[in-house]
Amino acid sequence: MATILSVSGSPSVSSRTGKLLRHLDTRLAAQGHEVIPLDVRTIPAEALLGADFRHPAIVEATELFARADGVVVGTPVYKASYSGVLKALLDLLPQYALTGKTVLPLATGGTTAHVLAIDYALRPVLNSMGAAHIVQGWFTLDKDITTHEDGTVAIAPATAEALIQVLDQFSVALGRSPLLAAAV
Repeated sequence: MATILSVSGSPSVSSRTGKLLRHLDTRLAAQGHEVIPLDVRTIPAEALLGADFRHPAIVEATELFARADGVVVGTPVYKASYSGVLKALLDLLPQYALTGKTVLPLATGGTTAHVLAIDYALRPVLNSMGAAHIVQGWFTLDKDITTHEDGTVAIAPATAEALIQVLDQFSVALGRSPLLAAAV
């Protein structure tokens, strides 16, 4: 069983990015992985913006990255790049915090004009941090993520199918075969 750190880089409590990640965490857990969620927005702003490497929340986040075999990084796209809170966290991690790790980059946004943000903004940073393998990422349009009043999330069928393939490739890259019974 692999340990996966699932990082939401959204600053918003009601974020579609965060809801999508937590929805996908369920499939990864059903495949036998231990999934640890991390919402960057819960790290105190003074620690992130003040670059307080010794702040307990930064120390804990660093330890979570060190413990993980794989990392899912999800971010909303703002101005053709990943979120500032995600950038602030990544800047505080050790230079090679992703060494030996398999990484799955995911992004959400309002328009397909932002689809290249994964490859041109996020992937280079993840690569510079030593990721052993960055699997093919996926961009999801906001309109394809619906949150119901009871908190459940529905994904548009074509997007759900693509996300299943991406997650299964990530699982295989981690050295674990996906379970056919698990569904997004």
